[in-house]
Amino acid sequence: MEQDSSGSPRGTGAQVALLLAVFAASFVLLIGGAALVGQLGTTGAPSPSASGGGPTAEPGASIGSDGSDGSGGSDGSGASGNPGSPSFDPTPTALTGPTGDPVLIGAGDIADCGSDGDEATAALLDGLPGTVFTAGDNVYPSGTVDAYTACFMPSWGRHLERIRPAPGNHDWDPGSLDAYAATFGAAAIGPGGASWYAYDLGSWHIVVLDSSCDRVGGCGPDSAQGAWLAADLAASGARCTLAIFHHPRFSSGAAHGNDPSVDRLWRALYAAGADVIVNGHDHDYERFAPQDPDGMEDRERGIRQFVIGTGGTTLRGFDDPVANSELRASVAHGLLEFTLRDGGYDWRFIPTRGDFSDRGTARCH
Repeated sequence: MEQDSSGSPRGTGAQVALLLAVFAASFVLLIGGAALVGQLGTTGAPSPSASGGGPTAEPGASIGSDGSDGSGGSDGSGASGNPGSPSFDPTPTALTGPTGDPVLIGAGDIADCGSDGDEATAALLDGLPGTVFTAGDNVYPSGTVDAYTACFMPSWGRHLERIRPAPGNHDWDPGSLDAYAATFGAAAIGPGGASWYAYDLGSWHIVVLDSSCDRVGGCGPDSAQGAWLAADLAASGARCTLAIFHHPRFSSGAAHGNDPSVDRLWRALYAAGADVIVNGHDHDYERFAPQDPDGMEDRERGIRQFVIGTGGTTLRGFDDPVANSELRASVAHGLLEFTLRDGGYDWRFIPTRGDFSDRGTARCH
């Protein structure tokens, strides 16, 4: 072998340099590979960045009454479009959302042993915080003890401790509300054992009424319920009021539609400056623009009404839309969630499947 002037084998320096270069390149590749694995995580997809990546708003987000479209990443509840995602993981029994504001969530027309819709909506509730409302017809085909035991308790029954219910005509079908009252206990009982009551949730006043007017001696101002409602609304110091009862005064639903029997309830709530009414009865989802009791749009003092008969029983379609109907869908069971802020509210419809959604925000009067 040839040697250089130092006596070392010729080419040894070049070989060392080559080995160092190979080692450096291998080190760089190793570090880069580890970083890439860290970015992909266990799913093989890039993880959201800490600066605001992650799930976006649901497709089909609607425009709120304040002109916002709800697509700027937050719908007011702090939740992403997918319940149970990493950015929305509350304890199931929590009554407030990530923002600290009270959450009111629920639906009407719920448990039916012939449908798995109530199991699907109950599964949504498993991962969502809030006080749970029902908008009547809690069980089908009638509100018997057997129906509540077999159909309601295995699904929505596991959320019983946080449910504030409203009765519907099917709850009355056996001839009384005995099974309804036995199921929900004190949470369903108003003054003197009445089937109407009220409570405060944060800065909001929540009124729950019984709209089976023929069963309760009427809904007019001279009835027991009407007199109680007038006194309750007069005594409330809340700026924001939300009312829940089963039969909708306004509805595009093909099965029932507009129900004038609850006109007196609407007029009392409108006169007192109520902001939101939530109903069931028609098995669909429908949102209305703020309106007065005569069905005239009223952006200043009008009540925004929601029909949320999507709790679990069979869905039904629509007739031609009635005045001021802003959005209608009967494509999926789902829940209506309100985040009750001081002086305003955010809403969103949460489906059990598919990509239909609705969300928005509004101020109280």
